[in-house]
Amino acid sequence: MKFVSDPDISVKINQMKRRVRWQEPLLTEKAIAQTKLVIDDHNTDNPEFSFLVIGDSGCGSHLKHHPQRKIAEMMLQQQQECRFILHTGDVVYQVGSREYYQNNFINPYREFLVGGENPQQLQYDRLTFKLPFFLVPGNHDYYDLPLIYGILAQATWLPRRLLKGQIDLDVGWHGSFEGEAYAKAFLDYLIDVRGKVNLERHLDTYYIGNHTGDRCLQYQPGKFTRLPNRYYTFRYGGIDFFALDSNTFNQPLSIPDTEAGQAKRAKLLARQSKLEAQEQKINQAIEQLNHQNAEDAEQIDDYYAKLEYIAESQRDIEKQLNQQQQQTDWEQLVWLKNSLVASWQDQTVKGRIIFLHHPPYVTEMTKWNQGQTLAIRDRLRQVFDDAAKEIGVLPEGRSVVDIVISGHAHCMEHLYTKDTGYADSYTNWIICGGSGHSLRRQRKKGAVLFADIDDCSQPIGQSNLFVGRNGSGKNKKRPYSFLRIDVKTDHQPQFTIKPYVCEWHQRQWNEYAIDPFVI
Repeated sequence: MKFVSDPDISVKINQMKRRVRWQEPLLTEKAIAQTKLVIDDHNTDNPEFSFLVIGDSGCGSHLKHHPQRKIAEMMLQQQQECRFILHTGDVVYQVGSREYYQNNFINPYREFLVGGENPQQLQYDRLTFKLPFFLVPGNHDYYDLPLIYGILAQATWLPRRLLKGQIDLDVGWHGSFEGEAYAKAFLDYLIDVRGKVNLERHLDTYYIGNHTGDRCLQYQPGKFTRLPNRYYTFRYGGIDFFALDSNTFNQPLSIPDTEAGQAKRAKLLARQSKLEAQEQKINQAIEQLNHQNAEDAEQIDDYYAKLEYIAESQRDIEKQLNQQQQQTDWEQLVWLKNSLVASWQDQTVKGRIIFLHHPPYVTEMTKWNQGQTLAIRDRLRQVFDDAAKEIGVLPEGRSVVDIVISGHAHCMEHLYTKDTGYADSYTNWIICGGSGHSLRRQRKKGAVLFADIDDCSQPIGQSNLFVGRNGSGKNKKRPYSFLRIDVKTDHQPQFTIKPYVCEWHQRQWNEYAIDPFVI
């Protein structure tokens, strides 16, 4: 959907800072760390615990089935044994609008919410979780919709209602207002706390936790479940978790003004023209199909998935071709580096997990070679390299972090890097982005990761598991997924990864688990 707009990185950073009153005098006076939280569940020191992971879930119903709701129902079977949920972003499609929080977030996860027995009475900006939800924003959570397109979307309201139960495009009047809906739904939206007296009362009520000697927000399941910032850290069972907002350091690297750079630019322009031709051909094919026919409607849904892939590719190409330098969120990246170093210097910490939206490594066909994927990889490599220099020699067999969990690619995948030449070597990368929205296939070039995207260079890693769209015609399968991760921390942590799948095939659901693996 290329009619959406993505705010500049500087806008995202500044707007989110404003919403949490980033480092205002009263917060600095009280020495509050706005990137830390502690969980008040009296079990955070338990060296054995489990948690769930979902991502790219925020869709409504499609073709009379609701994949996000089916995944939520499967998660309910695990919740009694799990301490919290990580969400890798894209909470609401298509443009993170508050209009769609009711259908695309509250209703699917109602059992996890206080008052969820009456979900229609819940307000998106007044949510309280029973089981902790720790989220990071996805690109769709920042997207906006220009007014003219909102008007056009509403002009098609009646035909879309008549087609309800077939296809819902999840587009209303407007977008996220530069991430405002996400911030109001999940962050401690301090800008709405008026007056110094009220702000001080609020801080003294909810910022009573202590994380590594710093005063911070106390996350209270069932009572107060706001996050302190768009990126943050918490500790559970001896594992440090780092939540990142990758939307502010995903700007593709500049194309050099060289012969090789000119060749790359020409290749991107040719790719852009090819995508435009494909888009026109798909739109013509959609016009020939009947929404009321079940088989045609399923084909239309597939076409919409292809159109979204084309739009994503076009946006990525435009970002690569645009030589206007955008701000990179070095403040967040320096915070991550310093936090990793401090974590390694704390002997009580047994392991480290990062979760973010954009994957640094992936073999899903739409994301594996995108400029944003390579940019995230480059920036994390810089952070890991800098952290490793300060940490010194790591224990044998250990990497800077144990696992990096991401979404954005609409699949489930486990990858492992070998020697990359950087400090992201020998690392496990898990993608959990198949929890509701249109699924994608693995790239045709296969599961091996190479140093350069041309696949003619040194192999640096391998995809060990890929769960995504597969088959064709009547044998087409859509395996939506989520993860349960069981953790045991002793001298060195052990993570048992348990993938769960709810597969839509021939208009029927099939639930199953994939054999767990240990990392």
